[in-house]
Amino acid sequence: MSEPHGTETGTQPLPVVERPAGPALEQAASAADYDPPPVAQGPDGRGGRFWSVRRVPAAVVALLLLLGAGVFLYDVAAVRADRPALHVRRALAHQLALRPLDDTWVLAGAAVTTVLGLWLIALAVTPGLRDLLPMRRTHADVRAGLQRAAAAQVLRDRAMEVSGVRSVRVRMRRRRADVRAVSHFRELDDVRADLDLTLAEAVRGLGLVRPPALSVQVARPGRKG
Repeated sequence: MSEPHGTETGTQPLPVVERPAGPALEQAASAADYDPPPVAQGPDGRGGRFWSVRRVPAAVVALLLLLGAGVFLYDVAAVRADRPALHVRRALAHQLALRPLDDTWVLAGAAVTTVLGLWLIALAVTPGLRDLLPMRRTHADVRAGLQRAAAAQVLRDRAMEVSGVRSVRVRMRRRRADVRAVSHFRELDDVRADLDLTLAEAVRGLGLVRPPALSVQVARPGRKG
């Protein structure tokens, strides 16, 4: 997400407050020793994550099973009709009879089969759709979700409304929202406190089942040149 510059908003430039003489403070991280206000859970309405349909893995598995079943049935029918079995099955049976269990190709085939099996199990037991954050259910028949990018945009817009904030970058995760702001005037602690309050209210307004924790950092713009 690109960071807007102060000249792109179309508003009048804010006055710069002169600071007393002293050591220059160009950058300050503020999230480590500052606890943001708690975010209320809001009305009840729990709901789990959305489950992915996973059409591509399901289609691939179904196609492979269909081909394997078709070849197996054809081979069985050919043997029952007193015709020779498929060359592929005879060659595979011959190789399996000759190669020991510690053979490289046997171990490689077992490893590939194990990885594919674990992958299918993981797809079956995990919901997927990590980019979609579930929202609280106020009606039993309605489920809603919010994209991470949309949630990050909402937090960024609210953060830009805080006085002294020049630019904001928001990284939205499932359990945490990392906010990095640049302030060109006002004390960093004051800007950070206002950001914590504003963003906590914005997170409550998102209506998520699991409101993310806020990690807010405020810094001065770097020197040019």
